[in-house]
Amino acid sequence: MWPSVCKPWLFQRHCVVISKVCVQQLHSSSSGFADTCYNGLYPGHIPTTPIQRALLAVGSGVAALRDPYRHDMVAVLGETTGHLALINLRERMRNDPEGYTILTERPRIRLSTLDLSKMASLPDGSFGREYLRFLEDNHVTPDSRADVKFVDNEELAYVMQRYREVHDLLHTLLGMPTNMLGEVAVKWFEAAQTGLPMCALGAVLGPLRLNASRLQSLFTSLGPWALQNGRQARCVLSIFYERRWEQNLEDLRQELNIQPPPLILSASNKRST
Repeated sequence: MWPSVCKPWLFQRHCVVISKVCVQQLHSSSSGFADTCYNGLYPGHIPTTPIQRALLAVGSGVAALRDPYRHDMVAVLGETTGHLALINLRERMRNDPEGYTILTERPRIRLSTLDLSKMASLPDGSFGREYLRFLEDNHVTPDSRADVKFVDNEELAYVMQRYREVHDLLHTLLGMPTNMLGEVAVKWFEAAQTGLPMCALGAVLGPLRLNASRLQSLFTSLGPWALQNGRQARCVLSIFYERRWEQNLEDLRQELNIQPPPLILSASNKRST
């Protein structure tokens, strides 16, 4: 029988500590293993047992709930709970000519792969120019996306990496800033589009951090729009965005079957709720 002093906040703290310890130990124990054995997967891969994955999932989930801006914990949660959804996403990419090309060529969206000067010279309304504007207005960089470590399949690891690096492009396509309301709206879209448990959890629990006026905007306008577009849109991982910078943003939305946002949100007050 659990002692009466075992309170929820104490359980949450224990989960966070367990998750951090697991990550640190796995990093330490796998550093030499990856170099010598490599295990046929990918650089940086950290093999885990089912028990380790469960502990990482619980601990990272609690940490992410406490602070949705803990991108490291959100990343671990996605990797340890998304196996079935990643398989489905991979099949959708394989069955799409453009998606198959992406799986074959493995492009990465990093500052080192982007020609920012060329993107800045593109006309207003082009996808590349609007993506660059999103990065500038919200003070974010594609290099903030961590590398995948805990997915025990090399191709699925790339699918997860691609999803992670496409996230900011979805903000651009959906016209959503990185404040809490914008992030929740994108998570609703991603939950319907990808089926990743991490996205579903964020979609369900993210609204708890919104005030009354933003909740009204979410449930009456942005939420239904995001869910509908997530269900009806073409697979967003099957688009070779690096070859679409010059394309008009509205034309790309039409091609993907994504409707323009019903509300225009400001990029200010990033952590406002």
